[in-house]
Amino acid sequence: MRTYKNPILYADYSDPDVVRVGEDYYMVSSSFTYIPGVPLLHSRDLVHWELINHCVKKLPFEKYALPCHGSGTWAPSIRYHEGTFFVFIPLVDEGILVARSKDPYGEFEWNMLCESKGWIDPCPFWDDDGRAYMVFAYAKSRSGIKHRLSLVEIDPQCRSLLTEPRLIFDGEQIAPTSEGPKMYKRNGYYYILMPSGGVETGWQSCLRSRSVYGPYDYRVVMHQGNSRVNG
Repeated sequence: MRTYKNPILYADYSDPDVVRVGEDYYMVSSSFTYIPGVPLLHSRDLVHWELINHCVKKLPFEKYALPCHGSGTWAPSIRYHEGTFFVFIPLVDEGILVARSKDPYGEFEWNMLCESKGWIDPCPFWDDDGRAYMVFAYAKSRSGIKHRLSLVEIDPQCRSLLTEPRLIFDGEQIAPTSEGPKMYKRNGYYYILMPSGGVETGWQSCLRSRSVYGPYDYRVVMHQGNSRVNG
């Protein structure tokens, strides 16, 4: 039996997201205004990680030539679709940036999916019929909202929005902070997994629906319990 000891990474890889491709795991994290940004790590066992690349070599806005604390790249998502790695990166003041590459060790090209302010934690999802969507949350510091999730249809190549966003979850009463949504489909159900309630005192929640736009059932799937560790 193999064992390991936490922490497995002695560094601040905040807002991590992981995708499995075959026997390999790839992880990205936020980097805010630090360049090169959005580090990409590789592992074979989810314990031993190696930094292999950065998805953003330069932020495409002049303001980042000067310090911009609290701005830049917030929590990204990484997905693998039809031979390409897609990394959705929210620039909290400018919009959603998409970086892509067929080789995780190679160069990432990027495009702005949309211009927006306060859209955060985007996650792409490709449905069985070939249509693509992005679920995302909101930054209260920019939008005054921190308890809602929206879904928007995007073109399958992730270069533009096809519709206006639709509200799919309002957690003002049951999940007063709703963020970091990750979308999956299994056995005919759409699932959105997310942290709720805030970093210090929060919990893990799950939404489930038969329809991509809902209505979604809500359930708490992980409480802090008696542990001193929360997250």
